[in-house]
Amino acid sequence: MASAAEQMAANLSWGALGKATDLRQRIFFTIGLLIVYRLGTYIPVPGIDGAALRNFMDSAASGLGGILSMFTGGALGRMGIFALGIMPYISASIIVQLLTSLVPSLENLKKEGEAGRKKINQYTRYATVALALFQAYGLAKSLEAGSLAHDPGIFFQATVVVTLVGGTMFLMWLGEQITARGIGNGISLIIFVGIVAEIPAALAQFLSQGRSGVISPAVIIGALVMVVVVIAFVVFMERALRKIHIQYPRRQVGMKVYDGGSSHLPIKVNPAGVIPAIFASSLLLLPTTISTFSGGATGPVMSTILAYMGPGQPLYLLFFVLMIVFFAYFYTANVAFKTDEVAENLKNQGGFIPGIRPGKRTEDYLEYVVNRVLVLGSGYLALVCLLPEILRHQLSIPFYFGGTSVLIVVSVTMDTINQVQSHLLAHQYEGLIEKSQLRGRKSSKGPRKAPARR
Repeated sequence: MASAAEQMAANLSWGALGKATDLRQRIFFTIGLLIVYRLGTYIPVPGIDGAALRNFMDSAASGLGGILSMFTGGALGRMGIFALGIMPYISASIIVQLLTSLVPSLENLKKEGEAGRKKINQYTRYATVALALFQAYGLAKSLEAGSLAHDPGIFFQATVVVTLVGGTMFLMWLGEQITARGIGNGISLIIFVGIVAEIPAALAQFLSQGRSGVISPAVIIGALVMVVVVIAFVVFMERALRKIHIQYPRRQVGMKVYDGGSSHLPIKVNPAGVIPAIFASSLLLLPTTISTFSGGATGPVMSTILAYMGPGQPLYLLFFVLMIVFFAYFYTANVAFKTDEVAENLKNQGGFIPGIRPGKRTEDYLEYVVNRVLVLGSGYLALVCLLPEILRHQLSIPFYFGGTSVLIVVSVTMDTINQVQSHLLAHQYEGLIEKSQLRGRKSSKGPRKAPARR
């Protein structure tokens, strides 16, 4: 039987959205900031030779056409002020989260509440600046090596570094503003908009290849069907849960004895989300991207790595799968679902799993269940990321139809819809409370009826 909240969620309509003025303002605020982000991707970095850059991107797009260009919404291909995108902040956030789980001092800082969270956020910003400085300087040197600068030198390098680092910090601030005053997660929405904005151009290029005879119509139809099937599969797996029954004992408050309740502890099949795919793709595309910017001037070691670790190569696909599985287990155990903390919280709340003792036994049982569930979750991630990767390399399908991009788009869409539903439910509850208060006032102010005669 559906709960009251589920029944209200099923009855939500566009009329309820029109009445929720606060939600409307949040949506318009979010759209406005995302438009600002998209405009910034078209503002070029000073000192770049535009004609040489276009020729360079057309001839050497194997590394740039991958996940880095996808995360920047095409700004890296145009060498805009947001060419680094939000990736330095994402990398810094994940690194700080992992260090928080491994370093005792940072773990204690996390337990201090709001003050500790602000301190960790400050460390994340410092790490973002450091990573952005390193990447911007490497990009400036690579642009000079590829003869893409009008006037190479120390002034050009300083200009590129200041512009790109400033663009990344502005994007970080933009994402925080969307999260605080808009709807959805700001960082995820920035990546989402970057992917979606480039899909029409990638689709047009894909269809033009079919018109010119490079790709057969059967391959085009098969690719589109594959995208639909992958989206449906991702939605199903992202909503899949393993529910563990939790029992709460009877409790006595004063002279009253309350019966013990029961609930469920939901464990997602994929607790780590899209993080393993992002990390694995970023690390494996790094050698190709470095060689692309350096103009092909690579040493024997880099040439050997590129020969065996290029996109679509068997060794590349094998390492891709292994790294996805590794990051799925590592990120889940250290960040997404820490079994020791969950077991401790259950013990403090008086809850227990039937047949399992609270404390260490509960922690061992949860770890056993999570490890078994992650076999399915990591396999699902590897399959979704690997199959489009093979087809993309064999059939020249655009990267934006790949598994990582589909994972990000579907996950962010589901999260944003859930937040919109939560705001609408809160608005409906507020409306019900106001109506009940008004009825109470009317009944109290109205004329009293005479007592009925017996």
